[in-house]
Amino acid sequence: MAILKLDPHNEDEDKEIEFELDYLTSLTTSQRFQMMFTKTEEMLSLRKKTNGHRAVTEIIKRKPD
Repeated sequence: MAILKLDPHNEDEDKEIEFELDYLTSLTTSQRFQMMFTKTEEMLSLRKKTNGHRAVTEIIKRKPD
């Protein structure tokens, strides 16, 4: 696998996007789906952590005075 090295003070977003697209197009469909499933599992596990998932907001109805 190739590694893209850019000068930290002179980052080129177009080069980064082109490099990423070249990498993704070099993968097979099966590899892309496997990467997608792995990332989904990673996001779900982060979401389940106590500090990574906030409680759902509640609607409080007030009684009229």
